Amino acid sequence: MLRAIVLDGMWNKSLAAVRSLGRKGIKVTVGETTRLATALFSKYCQRRLIYPCPETYPKQFLNVIEEELMKTSYQVLLPMELSTQLLLTSHRERIEKYTSLPFAPAEIARKLHDKAFVYKVANHMGIETPETICVKDLSELKGVHRRVRFPVVIKPRNSSGSRGIVYVEQPELLIENYKMVHRHYPYPLVQERIPSGGDAIGVCLLLNYHSQTRASFAYKRLREYPVEGGPSTLRMSIKNDKLVKQSSVMLEELGWIGVAHVEFKVDPRDGIAKLLEVNPRFWGSLQLAIDAGVDFPYLLFRLATEGDIEPCNEYREGVLSRWLLPGDLLHFLHNPNRFRLKPGFFDFSIKDDIIIKEDLMPLWGRLLSVFAFLFNKNYRKILKRRV
Repeated sequence: MLRAIVLDGMWNKSLAAVRSLGRKGIKVTVGETTRLATALFSKYCQRRLIYPCPETYPKQFLNVIEEELMKTSYQVLLPMELSTQLLLTSHRERIEKYTSLPFAPAEIARKLHDKAFVYKVANHMGIETPETICVKDLSELKGVHRRVRFPVVIKPRNSSGSRGIVYVEQPELLIENYKMVHRHYPYPLVQERIPSGGDAIGVCLLLNYHSQTRASFAYKRLREYPVEGGPSTLRMSIKNDKLVKQSSVMLEELGWIGVAHVEFKVDPRDGIAKLLEVNPRFWGSLQLAIDAGVDFPYLLFRLATEGDIEPCNEYREGVLSRWLLPGDLLHFLHNPNRFRLKPGFFDFSIKDDIIIKEDLMPLWGRLLSVFAFLFNKNYRKILKRRV
């Protein structure tokens, strides 16, 4: 019997992985720090594993995972959040005595999560990036406003989504805002802000154990929350061979293994797609790739159990999916053009990340997870990470 553990069951991408594997007949155990988590309510969740917070209690977390692996035979372990992935891959010798952990070494993932490192590599390879300044000492701030075009964005070197990001319109406000971000995220980057109007494009990849690309997928963000820039709430599958090629070559050169997500933004001033960041983990809009025909969780499971897989690069263009609750709802409430959205907010024919007829209980899991964010101190920290 084939079995897998999917960790970090709070998130939509975890639910997507659970459904993906469960539909293939794989018995899935779902882990989280609370029972009030979306993926734990799926009918494809065969067993629930509650563990200590991996960030707060790493030793206890590893002990619980190792005990579970010793007790039950699992072919694959899939951490869905980067912090969990880094902790497990840093202790690979403990985990891979019992199961497969098909992810790159932690040191490579840490490098890829560092935007300063990624920009340096991208520029060396001829991949366009926004004009960016890496501050190494606060004394350098006095001259930064003369070296970059305004408006600018101050962004942490290591973060995802919109956490820690601050937009600065005027040069005289740069130092004050930089120091504010610096208190939470040491030595963030100062980067020219690409004007609105250009497409935001994501490239999703899976590389085998020889760092060869085995699956690829691209999509365009149509809506986000926060409205000015954040996780996507509505997206559409597209084809973009150039960006897929650029992303693949970069990750192959760096010796990547497993899944990764590369973000680009088209600059409307010159029409060039510029690299923003690399997320060395599963991404939030995973369900769209699965709906369009690239089943990354199952392909990764097969890679781990079979050693390699055939390339999977064909999928349907124009497929839509959205994160309705609370993502697209919040976008609707905060967008002054809410009644002129295309497609409209009330177009419920669009596939949703959570709500599907065959597996409705995760909707209740998402609603109940509000209590986890209200009363669980570890989840409250997530809400407080916005500067």
